Amino acid sequence: MKTKVFLKSVVLSAIILLGAAIAKADNKNNLIYNSEERDGMMVGQTVYKMDGNNLANYMKYSYQYDEQKRMTESESMKWNTDKNTWENDLRIKYSYQGKSVTTTYYKWDTKKQTYILVPEMTVTMDDPNS
Repeated sequence: MKTKVFLKSVVLSAIILLGAAIAKADNKNNLIYNSEERDGMMVGQTVYKMDGNNLANYMKYSYQYDEQKRMTESESMKWNTDKNTWENDLRIKYSYQGKSVTTTYYKWDTKKQTYILVPEMTVTMDDPNS
């Protein structure tokens, strides 16, 4: 069971972090990526979708790191075309203790206007970089 949850978290993290590289190589969805870096670290990324000759907002990602340059949080937002604004979608928090890293997932609850923990997706594993 833990292996299945672990694999889900690894796949989701890989999709979020490597989406730009994949899309640049094979852009069948007409997605355009604009990354923001600070001190050599990617801190944000805005994804646009081609709409004819125009670019339309699609997804937005932000990343936070600790003093050791380990990711501590990633957040994704979706563009709401009806309201013409970004809306929260998913937040992933990473905490490090010794050789272990815990990945905790939160999904945005529109009615409550807050992130809600998704406990079945929380995983603790050995950090391969320790």
